[in-house]
Amino acid sequence: MKPLLRIAGQLHVEHVALETLAERFGTPLYVYSRAALVAAYQRYTTALEGVPHLVCYAVKANGNLAILNLFARLGAGFDIVSGGELARVLAAGGDPAKVVFSGVGKTVAEMRQALAAGIRCFNVESESELIRLDRVAREMGKRAPVSLRVNPDVDPGTHPYISTGLKENKFGIPIEDAPRLYREAARLAHVRVVGVDCHIGSQLIDLAPLADAAERVFALADALAREGIALEHIDLGGGVGICYRDEAPPDLAAYGRFLRERFAGRRESLLLEPGRSLVGDAGVLLTRIEYLKHGAHKNFAIVDAAMNDLMRPALYEAYHAIVPVAHRAAPLRTYDIVGPVCETGDFIGAARELAVEEGDLLAVLSAGAYGMSMASNYNSRPRAAEVLVDENRIHLVRDRETVQGLMAGERLAC
Repeated sequence: MKPLLRIAGQLHVEHVALETLAERFGTPLYVYSRAALVAAYQRYTTALEGVPHLVCYAVKANGNLAILNLFARLGAGFDIVSGGELARVLAAGGDPAKVVFSGVGKTVAEMRQALAAGIRCFNVESESELIRLDRVAREMGKRAPVSLRVNPDVDPGTHPYISTGLKENKFGIPIEDAPRLYREAARLAHVRVVGVDCHIGSQLIDLAPLADAAERVFALADALAREGIALEHIDLGGGVGICYRDEAPPDLAAYGRFLRERFAGRRESLLLEPGRSLVGDAGVLLTRIEYLKHGAHKNFAIVDAAMNDLMRPALYEAYHAIVPVAHRAAPLRTYDIVGPVCETGDFIGAARELAVEEGDLLAVLSAGAYGMSMASNYNSRPRAAEVLVDENRIHLVRDRETVQGLMAGERLAC
């Protein structure tokens, strides 16, 4: 579901004009559609109907408390990668028994925090982590529920920065090493083996790599069962892509049919860890043009959003559609949309055809995932406010930061 519609020439999110939001809350501003978030979650539950499953939202995509609370009320679990994300999930009303903890560098403090909270599972990513977790659980008088994150060496066909399932990636355990480590885990007194986990990458458009990885994980689960190591769940990760430009996202209904066929007669339940596909299309970044700079070789639209607000274009040349909030009878020109940060790489979009004037509002589309969650304070820029729209109701779900707030924890060395 795309949350935007144009009414009388003005862009709206659901029933609220973006111009109204900009006037009330200022820019840059992240705006999310509740209806789009709900619809995205329901697409998964519909596709997986008939398969015992848990959809664990990947908090790293967007950790706003209001969004986490919405997914918790819809019945979602959560995929976390830090103690901070666990704290967010709990503050938002999430059930710790529906939390899986991924990530290659879990600290002792984070392990203690998650064990005390009673999470569903640790997705263990190395032998050293397994040994450390057993020790920490022993010190706390607990048994840690674990799955091993296996690396199936499947090429997801995505950007190398967001590929996670190849041999050269830092994530997971080589699948050929997994049987030995499962045997070791089964012998540890303070570890309880409950599952297997796999995640091959992000922004996946083709279902074939997902199916290939799944088949390798099923084969591993069957081999473990023959050794007497029975798993409670199979976690096939996330990574389903969305349309930023002209991509054709995977057909979730077709993926669901594949999973129903493969889980028929199996004893394990299914876990998935979607992030981008739940929140990406539900959000826009609203920004205002400060200056138009026309040159002999290139034109620039200098806006008040920057790489610190939306890192994806600067980080890996990601594309986001950018559209004027209001139609304008101005000359159509090609612009690079750039921010005020002092870096040549500070751009939101390159070579865009726009009919705009100074002061106009632009909407950066499909910005709900890895937008605010990757934002920084580079150049001492306060991070944007966030708003959730529910039909015609407006909820400010994060205040705009202040420069005074940025300096609040600092001290002079006298």
